[in-house]
Amino acid sequence: MEEDQARNIADRNKADREKKLVALSSVLAALLLTGMKVTVGLLTGSLGILSEAAHSGLDLVAALVTLLAVRASGRPADSEHTYGHGKVENLSALFETVLLLGTCAWIVFEAVKRLSTGGGEVEATVLSFAVMGISIVVDLTRSRALWRTAKKHQSQALEADALHFSTDVWSSAVVIVGLVLVVVADHSGAGWLKHADAVAALGVAAIVVFVSARLLRRSVSDLLDAVPPGLKEEIRRVAKLPSVRAVKRVRVRRSGPCVFADITVEVSKDIPFDTAHEIAVAIEQAVGKMIPGADVVVHLDPTGGSQMTGVETEVRRIALAHGFSAHKIHVISFQDFLSLELDAEVSGSASVQEAHDLVTEFEKDMRVRIPKLGRIATHIEPDDEDRQPRPAVPADDANLAAVLSRIASEAGTQCSPHDIRVRRVGDELWVQFHCGVDPASSVADAHALSETLERRLREFVPNLGKVHIHVEPQSGTPP
Repeated sequence: MEEDQARNIADRNKADREKKLVALSSVLAALLLTGMKVTVGLLTGSLGILSEAAHSGLDLVAALVTLLAVRASGRPADSEHTYGHGKVENLSALFETVLLLGTCAWIVFEAVKRLSTGGGEVEATVLSFAVMGISIVVDLTRSRALWRTAKKHQSQALEADALHFSTDVWSSAVVIVGLVLVVVADHSGAGWLKHADAVAALGVAAIVVFVSARLLRRSVSDLLDAVPPGLKEEIRRVAKLPSVRAVKRVRVRRSGPCVFADITVEVSKDIPFDTAHEIAVAIEQAVGKMIPGADVVVHLDPTGGSQMTGVETEVRRIALAHGFSAHKIHVISFQDFLSLELDAEVSGSASVQEAHDLVTEFEKDMRVRIPKLGRIATHIEPDDEDRQPRPAVPADDANLAAVLSRIASEAGTQCSPHDIRVRRVGDELWVQFHCGVDPASSVADAHALSETLERRLREFVPNLGKVHIHVEPQSGTPP
């Protein structure tokens, strides 16, 4: 466990170094591009280039904010920030969006003013094309590096920065088209083409608005802990192991590159503690495989009574067929198999070899009749005097009669119980009774009824041992 923790810490430190390095290189790239575009834009009077310079200037600010955000988000959780500092990256992305939208407003204002007044002469020079060409190469290189690192480390701040640089590639291309049209206007005399630079600036603004809207939506969603569509349902699917009765609640939140998942599931209250722990670990691993690096917490809610099924009833019948009784039976469903734990009562005068042979044959018979049976843990104990049947006390008789009367009227358990006999064997109650049913009922229906009655009885009487139900045609007067 300590080795795993040390490995995780080393991986996080390595990731932080990579993120900081790529963020710093983006700052330097944005600084270079902003300086070139401002200089050339002022020399040529191109609003398209100046708008690109403003865009790159904001990219510089955004890159600085991203660098600071990456540095802050890498700090470990503390007493005031128990989920870490990952939300700083989400705040960084939101801040960058506001800057981009502000840039768009200024570009649109200047472009509309030039189109309406006809002012703002543009000089398309070789230097103009060179600067924009260099800009495309640098932006393309940085966007790829940022995308690669953002995807590798699930960093929204780096992803936002990558989005900025990739947007610059397209907007720079738009500006180049505008400059080309200005050159065409100078040689062809088509004066209306001189407005192409302002139109190109509007194209840049349109691209930035589109990208900003998507970035804004994602930033706000993450800050409000919105869950991506379908993620909760997928977590419920992988958490619903065969041993889990129900997945009650799933909560997911993202904090920067980290995903936190809190899952509450229901399991039988009768399963051993170590099995419950195995279930929780299996769920954590399944969700972690689906969301790499996720911090998963699984809460187990014990529910229901004894996990009595037809399997447990079959166990008792097989044990009786081998000449001994079984009690304290626990049937546990885990992964793709059933696990069985029980106590076997054999004669106290039997030798260890005889008892072992008896239980071995019993277990072989069990595996034949119950194919899904995996581990069988059989505890052998003597059938001594303390386990000999003795009369039940009046309260036991009254309690069993009341319980039978209650469940006999339920849907699927209708019968007329009579000739009820209760005995005490150790700490258990053994009961047998007759159950009158419709004479036209099939044998299969009668068998299913007896199993249902036994299951319901055990839900109400926790210390119930052997149960023998004699199903017979119902007559006017019970025999």
